[in-house]
Amino acid sequence: MPKRILIGTVVSDKNDKTVVVKVERKMKHPLYGKIIRRSKKYHAHDEANTYRLGETVRIEETAPYSKQKTWKVVDRVQAGKTAAIEADI
Repeated sequence: MPKRILIGTVVSDKNDKTVVVKVERKMKHPLYGKIIRRSKKYHAHDEANTYRLGETVRIEETAPYSKQKTWKVVDRVQAGKTAAIEADI
């Protein structure tokens, strides 16, 4: 069975070897039809404590590390708090 891979934002890195990743998805409301955002938080294993608050990361489903951790961080999609680039016009 293939492993699920999700992309989300790190919302907490206070635990040792663990980050909390918030994954947002958009869905259509069943009655009103409006597009709404739903989010869920996942505890993911970060062996070297390299990922920081605000970074966008990719997580992969694994065998359980603990009661709550069944995901591990695969890589960084982009760094958090990036500076805006001005265009020359």
